Amino acid sequence: MIVVKAGGRALLSNITGIANSIASRAKTLGGIVFVHGGGDLVSEYSSRLGIEPKFVTSPTGIRSRYTDLDELEVYVMVMCGKINKEVVSAINRFGANSVGISGIDGPTLLAERKKKIVIVDERGRKRVIEGGYTGQIVSVKTGLVSRLLEEGYVVVVAPVATGTEGEALNVDGDSAAAAIAVELRAERLLFLTDVEGVYYEDRLLGTLNPDQGLEIASKIGPGMNRKLMLAARAVKSGVASAIISNGTIPDPLSALDGSRGTLVR
Repeated sequence: MIVVKAGGRALLSNITGIANSIASRAKTLGGIVFVHGGGDLVSEYSSRLGIEPKFVTSPTGIRSRYTDLDELEVYVMVMCGKINKEVVSAINRFGANSVGISGIDGPTLLAERKKKIVIVDERGRKRVIEGGYTGQIVSVKTGLVSRLLEEGYVVVVAPVATGTEGEALNVDGDSAAAAIAVELRAERLLFLTDVEGVYYEDRLLGTLNPDQGLEIASKIGPGMNRKLMLAARAVKSGVASAIISNGTIPDPLSALDGSRGTLVR
């Protein structure tokens, strides 16, 4: 069984290629869970509705969306509605059977709302601000996903979680994919992005062990640092291997044969 996560840029530019690649392997990989992003489209719809998207940077260099209540409504609408169902429709069109859920369904993803967060402002100073409606995943319940996999469905998951007070929370899609992969004891975790893999010192990295991955993750830029950190931690937690590779090519899941991307094992 594998877990695949596609970031919004790769997905929205290549939804046909990704869906076809998934559908062609749905019966041979022992089950596929597909977690999608889509932050750029959320920002687009927020702007259309007169809501200015906001982003913050943590002291460790992780850049993320700041989700207030207005932004949360758009986030849930776009992620759980538009993107999720477009992905399901595309996979079904290529002959596989898929079902779209969010982390709220089941519930599958349980998260704790960040009441306060520490950010680094534009002047490089640390500040504490209200956490909004962003959550940190604290547990994964795989009952619903496992049942759907047993029935032969590709499970498409939108990264929205249930909070400890029953509220909907925006959770990071990469973190959701890694947490699901660990809980399901997935054979492989594949992050599809819009570049070939992890670049460090102007060189595309091939195979790393988890400790190397964590060390390099602390030295590279926002976005990719999270992916590499999560890949390394997932392997340390029982996932056999994790790959970061290009999701914009015609057959993105070809990375599973180890011929492309950055592999952590």
